Amino acid sequence: MYGSRAILSKPAFGSLIPSSTQLHSSKGFRNNWSVANQQPRGLIYGRGKSLEYQQFLHSSGFSIFQRVEQRSCISAVLTDENSDMMHIEEDTETVAVLDLDPGLRPYKDHFGYRMRRYISQKKQIEKYEGSLEDFAQGYLKFGFNREKGGIVYREWAPAAQEAQIIGDFNGWDGSNHNMEKDQFGVWSITIPDSGGKAAIPHNSKVKFRFKHGDGVWVDRIPAWIKYATVDAARFAAPYDGVYWDPPRSEMYKFKYPRPPKSAAPRIYEAHVGMSGSEPRVSSYREFADNILPRIKANNYNTVQLMAVMEHSYYGSFGYHVTNFFAVSSRSGTPEDLKYLIDKAHSLGLRVLMDIVHSHVSNNVTDGLNGFDVGQSSQDSYFHTGHRGYHQLWDSRLFNYANWEVLRFLLSNLRWWLEEYKFDGFRFDGVTSMVYHHHGINMEFTGDYNEYFSESTDVDAVVYLMLANNLIHSLLLDATVVAEDVSGVPGLGRPVFEGGIGFDYRLAMAIPDRWIDYLKNKKDEEWSMEEISWSLTNRRYTEKCIAYAESHDQAIVGDKTIAFLLMDQEMYSGMSALVAASPTIDRGIALHKACMIHFITMALGGEGYLNFMGNEFGHPEWIDFPREGNNWSYEKCRRQWNLVDEDHMRYQFMYAFDRAMNMLDEKFAFIASRKQMVSCANNEDQVIVFERGDLIFVFNFHPESTYYGYKVGCDMPGIYRVALDTDALEFGGHGRVAHNVDHFTSPEGIPGVPETNFNNRPNSFQVLSPARTCVVYYRVEESSDKSIEDSNRVVSVDAIEKDNTNAVEIEETSTVVEEDDDGGPTLLKGL
Repeated sequence: MYGSRAILSKPAFGSLIPSSTQLHSSKGFRNNWSVANQQPRGLIYGRGKSLEYQQFLHSSGFSIFQRVEQRSCISAVLTDENSDMMHIEEDTETVAVLDLDPGLRPYKDHFGYRMRRYISQKKQIEKYEGSLEDFAQGYLKFGFNREKGGIVYREWAPAAQEAQIIGDFNGWDGSNHNMEKDQFGVWSITIPDSGGKAAIPHNSKVKFRFKHGDGVWVDRIPAWIKYATVDAARFAAPYDGVYWDPPRSEMYKFKYPRPPKSAAPRIYEAHVGMSGSEPRVSSYREFADNILPRIKANNYNTVQLMAVMEHSYYGSFGYHVTNFFAVSSRSGTPEDLKYLIDKAHSLGLRVLMDIVHSHVSNNVTDGLNGFDVGQSSQDSYFHTGHRGYHQLWDSRLFNYANWEVLRFLLSNLRWWLEEYKFDGFRFDGVTSMVYHHHGINMEFTGDYNEYFSESTDVDAVVYLMLANNLIHSLLLDATVVAEDVSGVPGLGRPVFEGGIGFDYRLAMAIPDRWIDYLKNKKDEEWSMEEISWSLTNRRYTEKCIAYAESHDQAIVGDKTIAFLLMDQEMYSGMSALVAASPTIDRGIALHKACMIHFITMALGGEGYLNFMGNEFGHPEWIDFPREGNNWSYEKCRRQWNLVDEDHMRYQFMYAFDRAMNMLDEKFAFIASRKQMVSCANNEDQVIVFERGDLIFVFNFHPESTYYGYKVGCDMPGIYRVALDTDALEFGGHGRVAHNVDHFTSPEGIPGVPETNFNNRPNSFQVLSPARTCVVYYRVEESSDKSIEDSNRVVSVDAIEKDNTNAVEIEETSTVVEEDDDGGPTLLKGL
């Protein structure tokens, strides 16, 4: 059954009275709600956390990860189709997310209410549609589908008085193709084949024509259209729907399986249209052949594609979607996009899609908004009045409680997963979805009352729970990321625990911190405590994708971090054939090391994201064609020639980006739950931390180099250089020798942390030059001192040529044996 059903009744929200409990009220930071995801012995906790919560995390014998494995009655409800779902209504104490964070217990009624709403909605879908998975195959019924002997077209438009299908195939005269309406407001027509051929030819234009209440006929693009194009010869021409049903000989056939899910995604965020060096719109196939190999070579494991869904305004970056099931025709056809994704899979790259279900383009003639002709919310995709319009984005807002809206959006997710083989999604605008205020003029302080009150849009929360349930049931190892600035607790916990079900959230406060520092603080004013706090300030057990800058910081009107550091000298001072100016020297050092990408990757989350071009400090912002620039494509591109030229300093940042990704490929430190900041020294401007099996020593000081700097560590033994930002091949000065063993010394009384050095039982000494980071790995006692080196992170030739600059502390270090080629041993096997 695919008919429309009325909106489910919503119980009164009166029981959700805001609690007076305020566990997270520290102001001055964005997202002060979180706890660093680290082992119970960890050092850093979210500012504003109560003593009760810290004691809870440290209680003897308690493992939060073991607790997660225990299945509550909710789990049985969601996994056993024959279970009695309603007993959860009387037993909200078993909602696991409440056990993970005692601070959530005052909001038990809220979690119980939304779980009941979720279960009720899921039961209704199963009752009338068979299953959630079947419900999400709406594209097999709606839109155009080949059925025996013809084409069947269906459209949900309950307020329409009459309807027709028009197009090239009937000369845009629908008088002989009138549609019939059923009791649920679904219009349909069967168009029989003619002479053994489809009556509507492949790649021909079509539209839905209907008459609304005032007797006016309007033409709209079918809501479920698979492809839409625009006449490029006509200025401001509207899009046309295209009937896409290529013959088998022209259909793209996938050849490669999806790559396995990585322990930690290293995401390369990309926009296909602006990915080429030329000032024009690049194609899916050009991106596949020219850009994907670059992404693979720089050791990313995931590509996140922006602007895939059709959008009539190019400058919207793809966020004002007009046609949800159609690929952006500017860059090619559906078959071309399939080629891109298959090529990525052949390279071992997973592909995420930037999905926009938070709002809709306000366009009428070529967007979904065109189906709204003044009907009630029950008969429309959108809310009416103020609730149906986003005042800042100038866009329409979905009614997530509507049966056919749920079918449309859930089917949209399944369509992209199954038809195009995407490996997951990055959900845009989640903050706007889950609050009635959409986050407008809200400064989230971390007070739990901000998240759980009448401001919560429970309809949207339930939709996201259904969406994540569906995605992971269709593709068990899917990756689903939420763009949320509020930090709502439970967003990154499974649905069966009472969470919303995302795998990761974007750590959106991190780039704000860096930009604030660059614009408003001198180098000597940087606070190591504040930096480390900003990077570790996230909820325990809820994973984050860290990033220093995304596409937001690259858009016209803003500046990338590289441009903030080096400004106009990026045009005049980037030649490697002359000595670097102090501005360029500082800029390159901070871009790759102390300030941005590396420490953000190493400490900021359980995944990492970079936007296309930022890895080498692209010198120009992005400016899409618009009236203000005479519709120019000049700055809607990426200048890859800058990194391909040997004499340009952009290559140094590009090489370091490759090296730090390879470091994670080898040591898997991003995925490690071991995270310990042992030193955040504001006077020295040094941060030392352990992540996984590595020791990171960041020296932010603009001038001071420290000889014999004492570094705390967990495990005793021998430590060697794994990665050095000061290496010559990264544009550094080659001051740290890589052919040195660092021996640890015990600190304090074994088993008595307060007697240790910086709370660590062992230590060793290092050279820490100004504005550098050096990473150390522990050599296993049984390993040979000469480890095979098939793919070094740092060039040993650079150290050999400038060995006079390579200084180390002989009192605590010993030089290891040389390799057969005469160079020092260095992180073999990377």
